[in-house]
Amino acid sequence: MLNNSIIRVLGLILGLLFLFSININSQINKPEYDYSFETVKHLDIFYSLYKELNLYYVDPIVPGEIIKTGIDAMLKSLDPYTVYIPETKIEEVRFMTTGQYGGIGALIQKRDEYTMISQPYENSPAQKSGLQAGDIILEIDSKSIKGLDTEEVSELLRGEPNTKVNIKIMPVGSKETKTIEIIREEIKLKSVPFYGMVEDGIGYINLNDFTNTAAKEVKDAYLELKKNNMLNTIILDLRGNPGGLLIEAVKICNLFIPKGETVVSTRGKVAQWDKEYKTTAEPLDTQIKVIVVVNNMSASASEIVAGCMQDLDRGVIVGQRTFGKGLVQTTRDISYNTILKVTTAKYYIPSGRCIQALDYSHRNPDGSVGHVPDSLIKEFRTKNGRKVYDGGGVNPDIVIEPEYFSNITSSLIQKNLPFDYAVNFKLKNPEIASPENFKITDEIYNDFVEWLQDKDFDYQTETEIKLNELIQKSKDEKYFDLAENEINILKQKFAHDKNKDLQLFKDEISEILAQEIIIKYYYQNGLIKYSLKNDPEIIKAVEIAKNDTEYKKILSVE
Repeated sequence: MLNNSIIRVLGLILGLLFLFSININSQINKPEYDYSFETVKHLDIFYSLYKELNLYYVDPIVPGEIIKTGIDAMLKSLDPYTVYIPETKIEEVRFMTTGQYGGIGALIQKRDEYTMISQPYENSPAQKSGLQAGDIILEIDSKSIKGLDTEEVSELLRGEPNTKVNIKIMPVGSKETKTIEIIREEIKLKSVPFYGMVEDGIGYINLNDFTNTAAKEVKDAYLELKKNNMLNTIILDLRGNPGGLLIEAVKICNLFIPKGETVVSTRGKVAQWDKEYKTTAEPLDTQIKVIVVVNNMSASASEIVAGCMQDLDRGVIVGQRTFGKGLVQTTRDISYNTILKVTTAKYYIPSGRCIQALDYSHRNPDGSVGHVPDSLIKEFRTKNGRKVYDGGGVNPDIVIEPEYFSNITSSLIQKNLPFDYAVNFKLKNPEIASPENFKITDEIYNDFVEWLQDKDFDYQTETEIKLNELIQKSKDEKYFDLAENEINILKQKFAHDKNKDLQLFKDEISEILAQEIIIKYYYQNGLIKYSLKNDPEIIKAVEIAKNDTEYKKILSVE
């Protein structure tokens, strides 16, 4: 039966929420609607429903689990960013804002029933203890991890710094097991994993996220580049950067734009979330050319930086349209050491546009969410008068069409075959050339092709997919029998040949293979160094940086 303590707690919650609803109602500009009554009414229904379930449902009910399920479903109906964080997940909030956690410092991935080390971080406890990419984790502190997902394994690996964890592994290339004792450390992932010069006068800074040290790391990288070089351009790479702390985006913009400029403003339902964020410090450099590189996974704070630089005509944006997340979240401490991360406002960049792509407030009948329709997209103007638009992400000044993998390359990646080959390659080759000089030779590529011969991977070409659709349609419309012989001939002609495709798509497969090999020796820092050589967006950014006339033309009104 529902015990008295639960009844008292639920009663207290109802009372507090009644007062809360009155407070919110006074701040919402809709006096004609009685939010107070509706809130109490439906909370009472929820309470009554839970009581009935607890009394009469055939199996025992675990209160925490069923309530969490209800909370998650409720929040899911709003937007993906409003989430309930239980006490057990508080450490994840800290990691998102600081990039810090206590652990061994390694990326892991599921491999069959066990978990595998996919990459130890450079200079981490994992790397210093000898763990390598490809090692299979069997036990953690004598607990078998068979069948556990990666999140559960991560929980076991993490812990307070200076505590011990014993990991039983099957090392890559061996059938013998061994146990390694690792002392956990405070792991701090850098927001700027790499910076350097790509050509004379052109500096490059890669920014992974917007933790609470992001602006300082960008500033330090700039000053280091400036100290040793005649710097005239900074390329700021925000590709794949999911965002983070809004204030860090403001500080980063402040490095290159004058004091007192509005970077972003936020507007929400409650007046306290209406804020304007201006630059508050003297900038480092208002004259240096700035080129921001983005893609469709550059989101939130990344879009604030890119959008601000575009709207103030302070930098050229290169790449693909950004993600389109124009919603601001605030964390609210609630009962029993839990947290609600709630969307409290939308943000607007200097031109006045909001770059939110999906309209969560108006769902389709089936519950799906649509993009802002073209008819509602509005035109805005940058500081120099250039036309820009809202309705979904920041559209670059220079658009670089994304490159897509062939079906065979996608299949190889999905099966982790380049990864597995790179692991074995490192066992046989203790050293390789530097990231700047390494390349996949014909000898290495042919060895990879030979290694693949007994590996299980398959795929369909686009031609085969379309032909299968034609066959199905012809069967539906009763025409298949009339053309069966001709269709079978086409199937034979269009059937893919793995070995032929391995040669046809050699260049893109070699690039993936090189990246997997490089990261095994030189970690993320080396991977970025290598990738810059053949990166279409960076090549274009360098081209623009070397042409003052073109750079100025992009930022002016024709």
